[in-house]
Amino acid sequence: MLFRMVKLRLLNTIAPAYFYTATVVTFALHFLLFMPTVFQRQDVMLNPTMVAHIAVFLFFMGNALGNYTMTIRYPSESANETVIPVCSPDCPDRIDAHYLLNGRHFCKVCKKVILKRDHHCFFTGNCIGNRNMRYFIMFSIYTSCCCLYSLVIGVAYLTMEYSISFENPLTFLTLLPLTTGYFFLGLISGLQFFLVVMLYVWLGIGLVSAGFCCQQLLLVARGQTWCELQKGYLSESRGTWRANLTDVFGSRWALGLFLPVQTVETVPGNWQVYHDHKHD
Repeated sequence: MLFRMVKLRLLNTIAPAYFYTATVVTFALHFLLFMPTVFQRQDVMLNPTMVAHIAVFLFFMGNALGNYTMTIRYPSESANETVIPVCSPDCPDRIDAHYLLNGRHFCKVCKKVILKRDHHCFFTGNCIGNRNMRYFIMFSIYTSCCCLYSLVIGVAYLTMEYSISFENPLTFLTLLPLTTGYFFLGLISGLQFFLVVMLYVWLGIGLVSAGFCCQQLLLVARGQTWCELQKGYLSESRGTWRANLTDVFGSRWALGLFLPVQTVETVPGNWQVYHDHKHD
Protein backbone atom coordinates (compact mmCIF):
# COMPACT_ATOMS: atom_id res chain seq x y z
CA MET A 1 0.00 0.00 0.00
CA LEU A 2 2.84 2.40 0.84
CA PHE A 3 4.53 1.72 -2.50
CA ARG A 4 1.30 2.34 -4.40
CA MET A 5 0.70 5.64 -2.60
CA VAL A 6 4.24 6.75 -3.47
CA LYS A 7 3.51 5.98 -7.13
CA LEU A 8 0.23 7.89 -6.98
CA ARG A 9 1.87 10.93 -5.40
CA LEU A 10 4.68 10.82 -7.97
CA LEU A 11 2.09 10.69 -10.74
CA ASN A 12 0.29 13.58 -9.06
CA THR A 13 3.47 15.63 -9.58
CA ILE A 14 4.50 14.40 -13.03
CA ALA A 15 1.09 14.69 -14.74
CA PRO A 16 0.67 18.49 -14.26
CA ALA A 17 4.28 19.02 -15.42
CA TYR A 18 3.52 16.96 -18.53
CA PHE A 19 0.42 19.08 -19.20
CA TYR A 20 2.33 22.36 -18.83
CA THR A 21 5.15 21.10 -21.08
CA ALA A 22 2.74 19.94 -23.80
CA THR A 23 0.95 23.30 -23.62
CA VAL A 24 4.14 25.33 -24.05
CA VAL A 25 5.38 23.10 -26.90
CA THR A 26 2.03 23.30 -28.69
CA PHE A 27 1.92 27.07 -28.35
CA ALA A 28 5.47 27.45 -29.65
CA LEU A 29 4.96 25.13 -32.63
CA HIS A 30 1.85 26.99 -33.73
CA PHE A 31 3.39 30.46 -33.71
CA LEU A 32 6.95 29.60 -34.72
CA LEU A 33 6.32 26.97 -37.40
CA PHE A 34 2.72 26.21 -38.32
CA MET A 35 1.14 29.64 -38.72
CA PRO A 36 4.03 31.27 -40.66
CA THR A 37 4.36 28.29 -43.00
CA VAL A 38 0.76 27.22 -43.59
CA PHE A 39 -1.06 30.55 -43.68
CA GLN A 40 1.43 33.36 -44.28
CA ARG A 41 1.66 34.98 -47.72
CA GLN A 42 4.83 36.50 -49.08
CA ASP A 43 3.31 39.93 -49.66
CA VAL A 44 1.29 40.20 -46.42
CA MET A 45 2.49 39.66 -42.85
CA LEU A 46 -0.97 39.02 -41.40
CA ASN A 47 -3.73 37.94 -43.77
CA PRO A 48 -7.38 37.29 -42.82
CA THR A 49 -6.93 33.52 -42.98
CA MET A 50 -4.00 33.56 -40.56
CA VAL A 51 -5.82 35.93 -38.20
CA ALA A 52 -8.86 33.64 -38.19
CA HIS A 53 -6.77 30.56 -37.42
CA ILE A 54 -4.84 32.39 -34.68
CA ALA A 55 -8.16 33.47 -33.14
CA VAL A 56 -9.51 29.90 -33.21
CA PHE A 57 -6.35 28.46 -31.68
CA LEU A 58 -6.19 31.09 -28.92
CA PHE A 59 -9.89 30.53 -28.19
CA PHE A 60 -9.36 26.80 -27.73
CA MET A 61 -6.13 27.23 -25.78
CA GLY A 62 -7.48 30.05 -23.61
CA ASN A 63 -10.57 28.08 -22.61
CA ALA A 64 -8.55 24.92 -21.93
CA LEU A 65 -6.10 26.78 -19.66
CA GLY A 66 -8.85 28.89 -18.10
CA ASN A 67 -11.00 25.91 -17.14
CA TYR A 68 -7.88 24.05 -15.98
CA THR A 69 -7.16 26.95 -13.62
CA MET A 70 -10.79 27.07 -12.43
CA THR A 71 -10.71 23.32 -11.72
CA ILE A 72 -7.80 23.92 -9.34
CA ARG A 73 -9.10 27.22 -7.98
CA TYR A 74 -12.45 25.78 -6.89
CA PRO A 75 -11.60 22.44 -5.23
CA SER A 76 -14.37 20.22 -3.95
CA GLU A 77 -12.88 19.72 -0.51
CA SER A 78 -15.07 20.18 2.54
CA ALA A 79 -14.42 23.33 4.55
CA ASN A 80 -16.27 21.94 7.57
CA GLU A 81 -14.11 18.94 8.32
CA THR A 82 -11.88 19.39 11.38
CA VAL A 83 -10.89 15.75 11.81
CA ILE A 84 -9.22 14.00 8.88
CA PRO A 85 -9.85 10.22 8.81
CA VAL A 86 -6.90 7.86 9.12
CA CYS A 87 -6.77 4.66 7.08
CA SER A 88 -6.67 1.44 9.04
CA PRO A 89 -3.68 -0.91 8.58
CA ASP A 90 -5.90 -3.45 6.78
CA CYS A 91 -7.12 -0.89 4.23
CA PRO A 92 -7.22 -2.55 0.76
CA ASP A 93 -4.47 -1.35 -1.56
CA ARG A 94 -6.84 -0.90 -4.51
CA ILE A 95 -9.00 1.71 -2.73
CA ASP A 96 -7.88 5.31 -3.23
CA ALA A 97 -10.80 6.89 -1.38
CA HIS A 98 -13.18 6.00 1.46
CA TYR A 99 -16.88 6.78 1.49
CA LEU A 100 -17.81 8.56 4.71
CA LEU A 101 -21.43 9.75 4.77
CA ASN A 102 -23.76 12.09 2.90
CA GLY A 103 -21.88 12.04 -0.40
CA ARG A 104 -18.49 12.72 1.22
CA HIS A 105 -15.27 10.82 0.47
CA PHE A 106 -11.84 10.89 2.01
CA CYS A 107 -9.23 10.89 -0.76
CA LYS A 108 -6.00 9.17 0.27
CA VAL A 109 -4.02 11.07 -2.38
CA CYS A 110 -5.31 14.55 -1.48
CA LYS A 111 -5.69 13.63 2.21
CA LYS A 112 -8.85 15.74 2.24
CA VAL A 113 -12.58 15.15 2.57
CA ILE A 114 -14.19 15.68 -0.84
CA LEU A 115 -17.83 16.57 -1.44
CA LYS A 116 -19.67 14.51 -4.06
CA ARG A 117 -16.36 13.05 -5.25
CA ASP A 118 -16.18 11.76 -8.80
CA HIS A 119 -12.50 10.87 -9.19
CA HIS A 120 -8.98 12.15 -8.57
CA CYS A 121 -7.52 13.92 -11.61
CA PHE A 122 -3.72 13.65 -11.73
CA PHE A 123 -3.41 16.32 -14.43
CA THR A 124 -4.92 18.94 -12.12
CA GLY A 125 -3.52 17.38 -8.93
CA ASN A 126 -6.85 17.44 -7.10
CA CYS A 127 -10.20 15.69 -6.87
CA ILE A 128 -13.13 16.38 -9.16
CA GLY A 129 -16.38 16.87 -7.28
CA ASN A 130 -19.39 19.10 -6.85
CA ARG A 131 -17.59 22.45 -7.14
CA ASN A 132 -15.30 21.85 -10.10
CA MET A 133 -17.05 19.24 -12.25
CA ARG A 134 -18.31 21.89 -14.67
CA TYR A 135 -14.77 23.25 -15.17
CA PHE A 136 -13.31 19.77 -15.60
CA ILE A 137 -15.82 18.92 -18.34
CA MET A 138 -15.14 22.17 -20.19
CA PHE A 139 -11.40 21.62 -19.73
CA SER A 140 -11.76 18.20 -21.36
CA ILE A 141 -13.81 19.61 -24.25
CA TYR A 142 -11.41 22.42 -25.09
CA THR A 143 -8.31 20.29 -24.56
CA SER A 144 -9.70 17.83 -27.08
CA CYS A 145 -10.54 20.63 -29.53
CA CYS A 146 -7.10 22.21 -29.14
CA CYS A 147 -5.25 18.93 -29.66
CA LEU A 148 -7.30 17.77 -32.64
CA TYR A 149 -7.01 21.23 -34.22
CA SER A 150 -3.23 21.11 -33.69
CA LEU A 151 -3.21 17.66 -35.29
CA VAL A 152 -4.89 18.99 -38.44
CA ILE A 153 -2.58 22.01 -38.70
CA GLY A 154 0.44 19.80 -38.01
CA VAL A 155 -0.54 17.47 -40.85
CA ALA A 156 -0.88 20.49 -43.15
CA TYR A 157 2.57 21.70 -42.11
CA LEU A 158 4.22 18.33 -42.78
CA THR A 159 2.48 18.18 -46.16
CA MET A 160 3.75 21.60 -47.20
CA GLU A 161 7.22 21.53 -45.62
CA TYR A 162 8.23 17.89 -46.18
CA SER A 163 5.95 16.91 -49.08
CA ILE A 164 4.31 14.09 -47.10
CA SER A 165 1.01 13.03 -48.65
CA PHE A 166 -1.79 11.87 -46.33
CA GLU A 167 -4.22 10.91 -49.10
CA ASN A 168 -3.71 7.24 -48.24
CA PRO A 169 -5.22 6.44 -44.80
CA LEU A 170 -2.34 4.05 -44.13
CA THR A 171 0.13 6.94 -44.24
CA PHE A 172 -0.73 8.14 -40.76
CA LEU A 173 -0.82 4.61 -39.34
CA THR A 174 2.70 3.85 -40.56
CA LEU A 175 4.15 7.35 -40.14
CA LEU A 176 5.53 6.93 -36.61
CA PRO A 177 7.35 3.59 -37.05
CA LEU A 178 8.79 4.64 -40.42
CA THR A 179 9.85 8.05 -39.09
CA THR A 180 11.48 6.43 -36.06
CA GLY A 181 13.51 4.14 -38.30
CA TYR A 182 14.52 6.98 -40.62
CA PHE A 183 15.55 9.12 -37.64
CA PHE A 184 17.89 6.49 -36.18
CA LEU A 185 19.33 5.86 -39.65
CA GLY A 186 20.06 9.57 -39.94
CA LEU A 187 17.79 10.08 -42.94
CA ILE A 188 15.57 12.78 -41.40
CA SER A 189 16.15 15.63 -38.95
CA GLY A 190 15.31 15.60 -35.27
CA LEU A 191 12.72 18.33 -35.80
CA GLN A 192 10.77 16.26 -38.31
CA PHE A 193 10.83 13.26 -35.98
CA PHE A 194 9.68 15.44 -33.06
CA LEU A 195 6.79 16.86 -35.10
CA VAL A 196 5.59 13.38 -36.02
CA VAL A 197 5.71 12.34 -32.35
CA MET A 198 3.67 15.44 -31.44
CA LEU A 199 1.01 14.44 -33.99
CA TYR A 200 0.46 11.20 -32.10
CA VAL A 201 0.57 12.99 -28.73
CA TRP A 202 -2.15 15.39 -29.89
CA LEU A 203 -4.21 12.52 -31.28
CA GLY A 204 -3.94 10.55 -28.03
CA ILE A 205 -4.74 13.46 -25.72
CA GLY A 206 -7.55 14.65 -27.98
CA LEU A 207 -9.29 11.26 -28.07
CA VAL A 208 -8.80 10.59 -24.35
CA SER A 209 -10.14 14.03 -23.42
CA ALA A 210 -13.16 13.54 -25.68
CA GLY A 211 -13.80 10.19 -24.03
CA PHE A 212 -13.57 11.72 -20.55
CA CYS A 213 -15.99 14.45 -21.61
CA CYS A 214 -18.60 12.02 -22.96
CA GLN A 215 -18.32 9.81 -19.88
CA GLN A 216 -18.71 12.71 -17.44
CA LEU A 217 -21.64 14.22 -19.34
CA LEU A 218 -23.48 10.90 -19.22
CA LEU A 219 -22.85 10.51 -15.50
CA VAL A 220 -23.83 14.12 -14.75
CA ALA A 221 -27.04 13.73 -16.76
CA ARG A 222 -27.89 10.70 -14.59
CA GLY A 223 -26.99 12.57 -11.40
CA GLN A 224 -24.25 10.06 -10.56
CA THR A 225 -20.48 9.90 -10.21
CA TRP A 226 -17.56 7.72 -11.30
CA CYS A 227 -17.10 6.58 -7.70
CA GLU A 228 -20.64 5.20 -7.71
CA LEU A 229 -20.09 3.56 -11.09
CA GLN A 230 -17.04 1.73 -9.72
CA LYS A 231 -19.07 0.57 -6.73
CA GLY A 232 -21.93 -0.63 -8.93
CA TYR A 233 -24.43 2.01 -7.87
CA LEU A 234 -25.76 2.72 -11.35
CA SER A 235 -29.26 1.30 -11.10
CA GLU A 236 -31.36 4.38 -11.83
CA SER A 237 -31.07 8.09 -12.60
CA ARG A 238 -31.62 10.72 -9.92
CA GLY A 239 -33.85 13.53 -11.12
CA THR A 240 -34.29 14.64 -14.69
CA TRP A 241 -31.27 15.05 -16.97
CA ARG A 242 -32.09 18.72 -17.43
CA ALA A 243 -32.12 19.36 -13.67
CA ASN A 244 -28.88 17.40 -13.19
CA LEU A 245 -27.07 19.33 -15.92
CA THR A 246 -28.34 22.65 -14.51
CA ASP A 247 -27.09 21.63 -11.08
CA VAL A 248 -23.56 21.28 -12.48
CA PHE A 249 -23.46 23.94 -15.21
CA GLY A 250 -25.75 26.52 -13.59
CA SER A 251 -28.51 28.63 -15.11
CA ARG A 252 -25.94 30.65 -17.10
CA TRP A 253 -24.61 27.52 -18.75
CA ALA A 254 -24.43 29.14 -22.22
CA LEU A 255 -21.88 31.68 -20.94
CA GLY A 256 -19.74 28.89 -19.52
CA LEU A 257 -19.57 27.20 -22.91
CA PHE A 258 -17.51 30.06 -24.31
CA LEU A 259 -15.77 31.61 -21.30
CA PRO A 260 -14.02 30.01 -18.30
CA VAL A 261 -16.14 31.88 -15.73
CA GLN A 262 -18.09 30.81 -12.67
CA THR A 263 -21.68 30.08 -13.68
CA VAL A 264 -22.97 28.35 -10.56
CA GLU A 265 -22.51 29.13 -6.90
CA THR A 266 -21.73 26.18 -4.70
CA VAL A 267 -21.44 26.82 -1.00
CA PRO A 268 -18.88 24.56 0.70
CA GLY A 269 -20.61 22.32 3.20
CA ASN A 270 -23.93 22.15 1.32
CA TRP A 271 -24.23 19.18 -0.97
CA GLN A 272 -26.74 16.77 -2.29
CA VAL A 273 -27.13 13.60 -0.22
CA TYR A 274 -26.68 10.60 -2.47
CA HIS A 275 -26.43 7.58 -0.22
CA ASP A 276 -26.87 6.69 3.37
CA HIS A 277 -25.03 3.42 2.70
CA LYS A 278 -21.42 2.88 3.48
CA HIS A 279 -19.42 2.01 0.37
CA ASP A 280 -16.27 0.79 2.11
